[in-house]
Amino acid sequence: MIKSVFAATAALSMSAGAALAGPYVNVETNAGWTGSDYSGAATDVHLGYEGPIGERGSYYVQGGIVILSPDGEDMDVAPSGKAGLGFALTETLGAYGEVSFAGSGDSDVDKGYGAKVGLKYNF
Repeated sequence: MIKSVFAATAALSMSAGAALAGPYVNVETNAGWTGSDYSGAATDVHLGYEGPIGERGSYYVQGGIVILSPDGEDMDVAPSGKAGLGFALTETLGAYGEVSFAGSGDSDVDKGYGAKVGLKYNF
């Protein structure tokens, strides 16, 4: 289930810089299916902070808990967090990256880590 937390995270949106800086609350649920077989959901409940980097970039960092709800199994609550950067390369092309982690309340379950990078082209 931890792997699907990272596979389902939304892409960091790009802009020419953050219009607003400051604290925020982010509650996000990612659910997974293989075909019609529901595997479960992971809900992040995070406090975060975002801001600009110069004229063309932005960053964010957030942390809190993830509520893991695997289909047919007991729910688990664990620490989790994300941090990301985004930069406008041109007026229509941006680059972004994110690192993330999710723990587990079960000492027998490995912690999960993720990373993503990408480009976003606006028409």
